[in-house]
Amino acid sequence: MDSKRSAALFAQARELIPGGVNSPVRACRNVHADPLFIASARGAHLKTVDGEDFIDFLGSWGPMLLGHAHARVVAAIQRAAALGTSYGAPCEDEVELARVVCEALPSVEMVRMVNSGTEATMSALRLARAFTGRNKMVKFIGGYHGHGDAFLASAGSGVATFSIPGTPGVPAETVKDTLLAPYNDIDAVRALFEKDPGGIAAVFVEPVAGNMGLVLPQPGFLAGLRDLCTRYGALLVFDEVITGFRVDYRGAQGRFGIMPDLTTFGKIIGGGLPVGAYGGRADIMAHVAPQGEVYQAGTLSGNPLAMAAGIATLEVLRHSDYAGLESRVHAFVMELEEILRSKGVPVQIPHIASMFSVYFTEAPIVDFAHVQTTDQRLFEAFYKQMRAQGIFMAPSAFEANMLSFAHTDEDFSKALDAARSVRF
Repeated sequence: MDSKRSAALFAQARELIPGGVNSPVRACRNVHADPLFIASARGAHLKTVDGEDFIDFLGSWGPMLLGHAHARVVAAIQRAAALGTSYGAPCEDEVELARVVCEALPSVEMVRMVNSGTEATMSALRLARAFTGRNKMVKFIGGYHGHGDAFLASAGSGVATFSIPGTPGVPAETVKDTLLAPYNDIDAVRALFEKDPGGIAAVFVEPVAGNMGLVLPQPGFLAGLRDLCTRYGALLVFDEVITGFRVDYRGAQGRFGIMPDLTTFGKIIGGGLPVGAYGGRADIMAHVAPQGEVYQAGTLSGNPLAMAAGIATLEVLRHSDYAGLESRVHAFVMELEEILRSKGVPVQIPHIASMFSVYFTEAPIVDFAHVQTTDQRLFEAFYKQMRAQGIFMAPSAFEANMLSFAHTDEDFSKALDAARSVRF
């Protein structure tokens, strides 16, 4: 495909925006490609500024579970915009969206709206530290919880009590209380608690890891985290920015039957508009200002457009056939894996609900160390050839693909036909 307008825009963008993009992975640098500039989106399809049509397997990195420009969501945004785009004061819809979220998620009794997933996790960490009177946090190597300083410590392998910054600009002192463990390794987490039984405020985990590619929790892992947190008086925090309302209307916590103390949200609860939230047990959330002493604020939190979009999105999702979509995605993934294996390449395609990742390896994927051993050369060849045939996928082996209720059988068939023509 000839993407001359996208190329010209990218050249201009590099003069005006660092790297030419406003979020690094969009640059497609690790697959040695240039980004496509999008002009419009509808349903499961994207149209570029060059007029090219793509079947979207990324869904704006997660929020577009209903597909793009869903009629009810667009109508809700239009109605809200006609009344004003921002108030800086409470509005009725933020109360309604809070009610919907609390009713849907089994562990959430109170919720605070914010503007991004990063803001949600930063706020949840501050709250967890204040509530427990402790400073240390456990996160998992390769897990991503936004770009807050404390969460960017993820280098290395195994158990690390003290870690170096994951990016320049983060002082070592900032991440000294961030403890690292491999995902799915409950023994490593237990060892951290045993070493400092009264020092850990919280364990932050993606209940289904979606930011090292898709990595599924092993049987007993999430339950083990719940048991350890309960035993040692730490808070279990589920980062459901991706999984909330995607793997199940009740989130991953509802699907797996695990009750975290706090949960962070983003993506879907704004219907594609910038939004985030954190919530949980009422006795913990009562510590948030102005009810409590833990300060957190946001001028645009509870923005009326985002609240209206979120209410409309969750109302449609509440009546959607999650099982039917998962069955269709499962059938697609099984055929895709068979096609790729027939080409003589090793491949694993873990999947759950409407999410999947393609890893070129024979080894089962259980943590970030396994992800890092996959064949990136094969992934790049796969990504480029699929894109050349109109399939828009995550441009990184360390990200998950996100499908939607808008995808048709024809969309899946076209993607499979594209895979059949891939050459390695």
